[in-house]
Amino acid sequence: MRVAIAGASGYAGGELLRLLENHPQFEVIAAAAHSSVGERVDSVHPALAPTSVGSVRMCPATADQLKADLVFLALPHGQSASIAQELLEMDSSQKIVDLGADFRLVDAGAWDRFYTGLHAGSWTYGLPEVGDQRRRISQSTTVANPGCYATAISLACAPAVAHQIMGQSTINVVAASGTSGAGRVPSQALMASGVMGSISAYKIGGVHQHTPEIEQTLNSLRPEVSSRISFTPLLAPMPRGIIATCTSAMSSSSTVDPITIYQEYYEQSTFVCVLEPGQMPNTGSVSGSNFVQLSVSVDKHSQQLIVIATLDNLGKGAAGQAIQNANLMCGFSESSGLLHTGVTP
Repeated sequence: MRVAIAGASGYAGGELLRLLENHPQFEVIAAAAHSSVGERVDSVHPALAPTSVGSVRMCPATADQLKADLVFLALPHGQSASIAQELLEMDSSQKIVDLGADFRLVDAGAWDRFYTGLHAGSWTYGLPEVGDQRRRISQSTTVANPGCYATAISLACAPAVAHQIMGQSTINVVAASGTSGAGRVPSQALMASGVMGSISAYKIGGVHQHTPEIEQTLNSLRPEVSSRISFTPLLAPMPRGIIATCTSAMSSSSTVDPITIYQEYYEQSTFVCVLEPGQMPNTGSVSGSNFVQLSVSVDKHSQQLIVIATLDNLGKGAAGQAIQNANLMCGFSESSGLLHTGVTP
């Protein structure tokens, strides 16, 4: 299938190009980026120099340049909706995966509280491992790829919320992300001298934009519970990766071992690995992959369930998951082109 990418000069766009280079069913025919029009892909992403996609010339990110069987939109939040509308006006059956936030939220009020611009509506949410989403994605032509933090936290909490052992009280989350999660546009906060050797909190107090997305996912599993999260994000001195620690009071009525619940919930999910007791996840083990590692523990002293998730924010948190969704949309094996494991050290 012919594939086009808008936002190909960004980190997520570059990761899409890297992964698609060796995909058995997808062929990149267009890489679009307004700021890099005319440049070769490998001049923007030097690691792709030995690949065939590295020789592709960047084109303008316009609907007519993105004509393909499948389009990935890896654009800043608020920029996908207009291009998506043009693509769908040209072909109402156009397959599109949007890696931005434009179509993730069902509630227009939630969009208004956390984003700027008009709410564009919602598409099928692209988190295959949760609820009935795998089937819905496979029947959709337009899919909203989840955010990186939202993926880690939702996967960490979904089984416990679904089985009513977490979520009746606030779920407290402390999660750290690598600097690539902030995108490629330079800023003072991301300068090496300010990041290296330091870890800092940001967007605390319930204002991070992934908060309503996570609650939307968890509440779709148990609407009567109305799960709430208290989310503290941290910027870590590493290029890529997320580690999220999710804690909540356990239901006193639960008699099933939480690890068993998680293992059974994800037994059909290739990319979610529930670690054995005593094993701890780390970001290096999933770097460059589409895998997620989860550890499940019970603090018996405080009767808290503690679930830790790690993933690559550019892999399962962005490009890898987008390809996983595209595989489902196109009728291919869900894991096609994505089975390589992480690289560590």
